[in-house]
Amino acid sequence: MATMNVSLPNDLKIFVDSQVNHGNYGSTSEYIRDLIRHDHDRGQLRDALIEGARSPIATEVDSAYFESLRDQAQAST
Repeated sequence: MATMNVSLPNDLKIFVDSQVNHGNYGSTSEYIRDLIRHDHDRGQLRDALIEGARSPIATEVDSAYFESLRDQAQAST
């Protein structure tokens, strides 16, 4: 695993330390890794949403479409 040093203003270091001390994370590194993972996931979601918004409409979304979705959801339970 690679190592990275990060400089923080004192108020942010106090905040990070409080997150670790309150038992939310085992270490400062764990907290930072979690932040990076969430940011990465958010970027992937944003890209997927943009791709979906740019794609052509494949089917008409009407009451029959939603009924079909309900049927599929009930069949999968």
